[in-house]
Amino acid sequence: MDLAHLEELATERLDAVAADYINRGSADGLTRAANLTAWRRLRLRPHVLRDVSNVQTATTVLGAPVATPVLIAPTAMQRLAAEDGERATARAAARVGTVMVVSMVASCSLEAIAEAAPKAPRWAQMYLLGDRGRTRALAERARDAGYQAIVASVDGAAVPYGDHRGATPPPPGGLGNLVPSEPGRPGALLAAMADFDAGVTPPDLALFREWSGLPVVVKGVLRGDDAVACVEAGASAVAVSNHGGRTVDGCVATGDVLAEVADAVGGRAEVYVDGGIRTGADVLKALALGARAVLVGRPAVWGLAVGGETGVVDVLDAFTRDLARVLAFCGASNLSEVSADLVVPAP
Repeated sequence: MDLAHLEELATERLDAVAADYINRGSADGLTRAANLTAWRRLRLRPHVLRDVSNVQTATTVLGAPVATPVLIAPTAMQRLAAEDGERATARAAARVGTVMVVSMVASCSLEAIAEAAPKAPRWAQMYLLGDRGRTRALAERARDAGYQAIVASVDGAAVPYGDHRGATPPPPGGLGNLVPSEPGRPGALLAAMADFDAGVTPPDLALFREWSGLPVVVKGVLRGDDAVACVEAGASAVAVSNHGGRTVDGCVATGDVLAEVADAVGGRAEVYVDGGIRTGADVLKALALGARAVLVGRPAVWGLAVGGETGVVDVLDAFTRDLARVLAFCGASNLSEVSADLVVPAP
């Protein structure tokens, strides 16, 4: 699948405000571009003369079986892309056999998304709010709706200091879980997020498990020492992420620090990564650097904008088919055979 062309089609179909919100990076977009470039700086070094007559892409994440290591990243307000929004994406994830991570700023409620695909694995992403009662209520709702993990984003400390002017308004119907005090007002989204707690430290991560009883994935980690602190605080997994280059420009690319984080974690927790992943080769490179799985955000939303539920399925299937092809090329018949020596820096 030509994702650059898919982005063009999605941009044409979306209104200008929605397209800008989905596609933009922070400031000059340097980090968004760096995420893409980091994977391109790596080259495959394949094995040959291996039996790859039966290539499998299945794996597990937090013990749950998935058909592909390509998970759907938490992306906000998907009803900007299609009327059914996150519900369509949930059905697509179920059809493919992968995990959807539902954004705290989803345009559909946690419960509605769960009802759309009741048998599919799903995780709930959230920030710790200054009002701990609101956060606890969300964590409990996620548990009661059958979510299997809490993805605690920790890269939002800058959000309360942002400029709320000109922010993208929520889609029709508002936000399913994070309700602005003045729905429909320009800047209402960031105003609703202004309660994000900028004082969160590693011991606070335990609150998510205490409230929900679910394993905790910590998303937004870009350093090995921070990853160790998360694991020591009880995290079951860490996700290497710079929020798609959307928060602060000039940040390090995820592909450049993934190996450091994976080495620091040392197998004590699972490691995931997002940011700039556009091909099956990118997925394999991430796995070779120590990731258990990858998360894709914008490509899934582009598919949603162009083809609804089927468009998301097409994107996920394309990633998985391409991964299987690259696995075969590299002499690996399954993901357990992906090793660090399959990737080298570009000369």
